[in-house]
Amino acid sequence: MQLVVMAAVLALAGAGQGCSFGCHPTNISIPVESCGRTEFIYTTICAGQCYHEDPVYIGHDDWAKQKICNGDWSYEVKHIKGCPVGVTYPVARNCECTACNEGNTYCGRFPGNIPSCLSF
Repeated sequence: MQLVVMAAVLALAGAGQGCSFGCHPTNISIPVESCGRTEFIYTTICAGQCYHEDPVYIGHDDWAKQKICNGDWSYEVKHIKGCPVGVTYPVARNCECTACNEGNTYCGRFPGNIPSCLSF
């Protein structure tokens, strides 16, 4: 359930957002469901772009160190009225540009053309 809520948070993070440089906490509203009822909750996520410079030549073993916008996360529980089952959702406590962690994030190159300012 936490993974589904986290995916929803990240998907909604960019919806309707303009270009944002730097890494900072952003308040958003996400839908959560429990016992067949849906409510919106307010939470904080990390959003923004981190500076990255691609080298002129990239060899097979020469990958540029990539930084991503991430932070310290905690989880809170929301109880929907009339439902005994709580919904756990993520809350960003602080955000910063950090080295990409291959244990939980895809850190490889994107094989397409990415504009300098993404819009969702």
